[in-house]
Amino acid sequence: MKKIWLILLLVSSYIIINSEILIPMDNSQSNHLRAYGIVFRSLQNKQTSKWLLNYRGGAFLCAESQTVINDLHLSGVTYEIISANEVASIYNLMNEENMDVILLEVEPKIAVYSPPNKVPWDDAVTLALTYAGIEYETLWDEEVITKGLDDYDWVHLHHEDFTGQFGKFYSSYRFADWYQEEVRINEEMANKLGFNKVWQLKHAVAEKIRAFVVNGGFLFAMCGATDTIDIALAASNVDIVPKEFDGDGIDPNYRSKLDFTRTLAFENFKIEENPMIYEYSDIDGSDYAAIRGAEADYFQLFDFSAKFDPVPTMLTQNHGSIVDGFLGMTTSFKKNVIKKSVIILGDIPNSDETKYIHGNLGKGTFTFYGGHDPEDYRHLIGDPETVLDLHKNSQGYRLILNNVLFPAAEKKKLKT
Repeated sequence: MKKIWLILLLVSSYIIINSEILIPMDNSQSNHLRAYGIVFRSLQNKQTSKWLLNYRGGAFLCAESQTVINDLHLSGVTYEIISANEVASIYNLMNEENMDVILLEVEPKIAVYSPPNKVPWDDAVTLALTYAGIEYETLWDEEVITKGLDDYDWVHLHHEDFTGQFGKFYSSYRFADWYQEEVRINEEMANKLGFNKVWQLKHAVAEKIRAFVVNGGFLFAMCGATDTIDIALAASNVDIVPKEFDGDGIDPNYRSKLDFTRTLAFENFKIEENPMIYEYSDIDGSDYAAIRGAEADYFQLFDFSAKFDPVPTMLTQNHGSIVDGFLGMTTSFKKNVIKKSVIILGDIPNSDETKYIHGNLGKGTFTFYGGHDPEDYRHLIGDPETVLDLHKNSQGYRLILNNVLFPAAEKKKLKT
């Protein structure tokens, strides 16, 4: 009898040791956004996880531990304890279908480019990171210029204006206290770092960010940062700023000096010279989105081959393929100015716009996501923060967090 109990104990121990935690990311998940934080903190604790691409909405598989289980309970994230046999069955299914397993090894070091006078709820990525419990650092122009970005794996830019035109808010807000404070802070920083004009500083920052990507960094940008960084890179120390912003006029020969080989995603675009028009260039499709209206504004994620194109597959993991649209300084991207090398991840049906794009430059990658806040269709200055407890299953916010985990993927798996 003792021998039988010993055998049962050993079998029981084997099952426990070989069981794993499945975090489903389909419609059964109670909190999609905090699930990403679970995986991130598991990586921080030196525990690898697996990303099951196209399986149950892009589920995660973690080694069973009491630490992870406690974290799941506290975070309100749905999970299942599954046996080694169940894991094997999942792998067999994935082998036969358009699915793949990606090993997540080390947590990425994250930085958010953020001016000192920005409120934290004015950036959807900052909100997502905070809600999910993912650690990040903030930096701004001084850190970028003096130290560079080599200490980070993943850098986020939001609605920053790298053209040096203070968001082109001149027409509507030039007398507002917050606008004048933004001008003052930027001018003081430019002078401190030895630049005569704010736009010269911003062009230099854009070059540092480009170098970060070339050297192997992961860049994620939303809203106005998506097109202004490419405008700054194309101009590359050429004055494209009207006198209302820097005291002198635009270089009359600037068009012939634009170098589109320096840009990340866009080419052959036209710069908007009028300081009274709230637009940087013809890259943005905001006008079209406004005509569609909130009820008709959506975009569709493409379906990629998980085994042959794991990168775009990772970036588009979701529990639905149709995602609600939302506005921003830069809402969407006109297809006629997107470089042919860029991958379109999310398209706006029956239009010449796209919403979500990805590309490579040097050893690194960039992902641009149009719009300001996925759960606030028309975010206005001074609007209250988005409460993510009300949007814990947001498809739009999931795309942000896919990008956060992307750099943790096993490097040999990145084929695109």
